[in-house]
Amino acid sequence: MNKIATYFKESYRELMEKVTWPTWLQLQQSTVIVLVATVIITALVWVMDFSSNQLLKLIYSLFK
Repeated sequence: MNKIATYFKESYRELMEKVTWPTWLQLQQSTVIVLVATVIITALVWVMDFSSNQLLKLIYSLFK
């Protein structure tokens, strides 16, 4: 039981003393980067999905 208490004490100390938290500006910049990357990746996936759908429709129409 002593090991568990020591673990939580050391974890708390590390969290409060050793971890460097981002500033508000850094947090906002990181959020914007993630949002832009998400939109770009979503657009790429949509384009690939749309293209493959159109290609498959073309292929299926050839065999009707």
